[in-house]
Amino acid sequence: MLISLQNVKKSYGSDLIFQNVTAKIEDHDRVGLVGANGAGKTTLLNIIAGSLEADEGEVARGTDLTIGYQLQNSGLRQGNTIREEMRRVFADVYELEAQMQAAAEEMAQAPEGPRRREAEERYHLLEDRFLARDGYHVDVKINTVLTGMGFSEFSEDQTIDKLSGGEQTRLAIAKLLLEEPRLLILDEPTNHLDFKTLGWLEDYLSTYKGGLLVVSHDRYFLDRLCSRIWEMDRGELTVFPGNYTRYLALRKERDARQQKLYEAQQEERAKLEDYVARNLVRASTTKMAQSRQKMLERMEPVEAPKPRLKPPVIRLHYSSEPVKDVLRVSGLEVAVGEGEQRKILLPQADFEVARGDKVAIIGGNGAGKTSLLKCLMHPEGCKGRVDWGRGVRLSYYEQGSENLDLQLTVLDTMWKHYPRSYETPLRSMLGALGLTGEDAFKQVGQLSGGERARLKLAIICLADSNVLLLDEPTNHLDLATKEVLEEALSAYTGTLVMISHDRYLLDRLPNRIMELEDGILTAYKGGYTAYLKAKAEHSVSKKEPAAEQKPDSPQKAAYRRGKEARREEAQRRKDHAETEKAIAALEQELADIQRQLALPETAADYLLLQELCAQQQEKQQQLEECMDHWLLLEEQAQEQ
Repeated sequence: MLISLQNVKKSYGSDLIFQNVTAKIEDHDRVGLVGANGAGKTTLLNIIAGSLEADEGEVARGTDLTIGYQLQNSGLRQGNTIREEMRRVFADVYELEAQMQAAAEEMAQAPEGPRRREAEERYHLLEDRFLARDGYHVDVKINTVLTGMGFSEFSEDQTIDKLSGGEQTRLAIAKLLLEEPRLLILDEPTNHLDFKTLGWLEDYLSTYKGGLLVVSHDRYFLDRLCSRIWEMDRGELTVFPGNYTRYLALRKERDARQQKLYEAQQEERAKLEDYVARNLVRASTTKMAQSRQKMLERMEPVEAPKPRLKPPVIRLHYSSEPVKDVLRVSGLEVAVGEGEQRKILLPQADFEVARGDKVAIIGGNGAGKTSLLKCLMHPEGCKGRVDWGRGVRLSYYEQGSENLDLQLTVLDTMWKHYPRSYETPLRSMLGALGLTGEDAFKQVGQLSGGERARLKLAIICLADSNVLLLDEPTNHLDLATKEVLEEALSAYTGTLVMISHDRYLLDRLPNRIMELEDGILTAYKGGYTAYLKAKAEHSVSKKEPAAEQKPDSPQKAAYRRGKEARREEAQRRKDHAETEKAIAALEQELADIQRQLALPETAADYLLLQELCAQQQEKQQQLEECMDHWLLLEEQAQEQ
């Protein structure tokens, strides 16, 4: 056991942050902490790390527990170079190495005798301690982590104070990884990381020897890494097994099961109350009514599932369709800077976008993705051709806030874009995006990053655009808002060109990915998983060129095709029979569960009722999967 929390409570004045928090982290656990902004996640991390005291409850820490807590730029000495900062982690190892060197020199200089034997003994003791700290591999560890975290091209003499905020955050994470605490706590570690660095960090953390507690809005990261999800919601912590996708399914099942139990009890209470009301005053049925009354009094109330915090409402619509060929780009050069400072990021881009396409542009930081999108939006300042089709209505979602006047209020910003609109529809749109009440009269400069993102989305939702250019639309959004935006973009039937590092979104939305790398734009069909597969296949084909094979003769090829077809047909028939047996068995099991649910004694046993409802839902889901598979087999048979 690394950490155990028992009935932990924390308040700030009269504001309750959370209470009755009970959970634990074992060795090698991979825990993802999720919840809305302001739910208390960071407060809980600080209590676990020991930098904040709980008001009530017990926080127990394991023996010899070391905790590494990633805070932005934490623990970095600004005057140090990158190499010096990493070597600080192993200061004791380098001190042992210096002492070993001194002992070795003394052995070499001392003549045979007690002094030399004493130096030899001291050297061997120091070497044992050096080996215990894996001293001979320290420089390899430092180089491995620095390379993985994207510092391979940085000079060793680069000082920390010359790094950007994102680079300092990456370096702080690298330092924590080298320290290897038994419990590693990371707060939004995926910010400022490109795909290559993200992949390396995920691989590294998947084999990390200690426990891991991470707060992240990166759903792909949580899916790949976590084996348990802690949900902080309205002051309560709930623990779910599995990764993020499994958590969403279990949460939905739990809420549905709780709703069924609540409705079943309400129905039972209504029947008992009706019986008591009708029979209590009758002499012949008074005792029966009193018995029912006692049953009501003893009945442990089942609470209805708590309603989720109302998510924002995002609807993207348009009234007119453009032509089929929405965009044609030829010979486009993308560059930044002027004069001698001018740098060409993309010498030539040639691609087309058709109506209804959803295209994602990906690439490393600084590759030129945003510059490319700006050239598409404002081609007049760029070399090459950018031809938008007739009937195109464009909206552009920028990554930063450069196009927002920080001095204007939220409502005035909406009026700036829609000067002829009345206040009510503008306020309604802002409210749908979670900017309610007095939020409309805040200055834009007072808004958080997430609130500014919602304001920009509100502007686009009213634009009636059939083509959207989006630059990192999920940045600064909490998980609930990301999910709503993903659904809105999936339902949007217009054309979409977007830049994103959100791999969860990239896996579900685009039908084409264009990667900008080393000044070359390469297109891949499908989403992020298909892109990774294509990249891996390309990498293998480059490293291991396939040996040339003689083509089969027509007779041999026909025989091989026939043999494969017969084998596939036999397998399909076997699969078909097994699926039908599984369907029959599941239908029988569901019928048995339904009969048990109908028994009067089941309605009075709430533990049994809860278990049966869970079994029913599980069997129903299995039946639906079997039916889908059976239909697929039927379609395959008809095609043959």
